[in-house]
Amino acid sequence: MTGGVGNGTGDTEALREEIRRTRVELGETMEALAAKADVKARLRSSAEQAKGRVREQAAQTVARVRGQAAQGAEAARNRAASGAELTRGPLPWAAVAAGAVATMIVLLVVRGRRR
Repeated sequence: MTGGVGNGTGDTEALREEIRRTRVELGETMEALAAKADVKARLRSSAEQAKGRVREQAAQTVARVRGQAAQGAEAARNRAASGAELTRGPLPWAAVAAGAVATMIVLLVVRGRRR
């Protein structure tokens, strides 16, 4: 029986190597299937990813709001400073004087009608 086939050890070793490779591939396939079937782990992973995205978006939003608040505060300071400059000039005193004159005229007209 050992006529033209040879001693058979090469074929046996090749088969053993192929069986070993098939077992490794089968093990990897089983691990992948088990990971896909583990719904809890997949949900946990998805939840962690979602938390990370939400935290990142929240941090960006906080930074944007703080920046806008700083700009608004700066604009308010500028408006307040320009308003303070207006009260230092002659315009407010002229308005006060005009109001006093108008009050005096109204008082004189009211007194004149009573007499």
